[in-house]
Amino acid sequence: MQYTLEVIPLPVSDIDRARDFYRDKVGFHVDIDQEVMPGMRIVQLTPPGSGCSIALGDTLWETMAGPTPSPGSYQGLQLCVADIKAAHAELSERGLDISEPVQYAPDDGATFMYFKDPDGNGWSVQEYRQRATKPLHQLLTDLAQQ
Repeated sequence: MQYTLEVIPLPVSDIDRARDFYRDKVGFHVDIDQEVMPGMRIVQLTPPGSGCSIALGDTLWETMAGPTPSPGSYQGLQLCVADIKAAHAELSERGLDISEPVQYAPDDGATFMYFKDPDGNGWSVQEYRQRATKPLHQLLTDLAQQ
């Protein structure tokens, strides 16, 4: 059985502001922006090339057990790119306030940059140069089999 992570609900205080930020500044595609059932609006956005989306919703948390996370409480969300310098240039050109890339080691996968959404949810962007030739899930599967 394979399990795929495909949607992450993200706590935000203003759905329209968050939608505009992720669409315009980060470049995510808006897949859904509608009332999916009476009283429940969902905005689902997907990063280019990703199989996983984020979901913003005003009453989304009422459908899940457990406490409702506060807007801005998510940290460590991560995007992966094959060329961090090109990604930095693109995101900066879009007006995103993003850190300069930091290389923690010479190994592939050890260079990161960081940004926060308007609520303070924290993201990193990791450079994984091998992604240019093979999807990350396949690279990780290959590594696990070694």
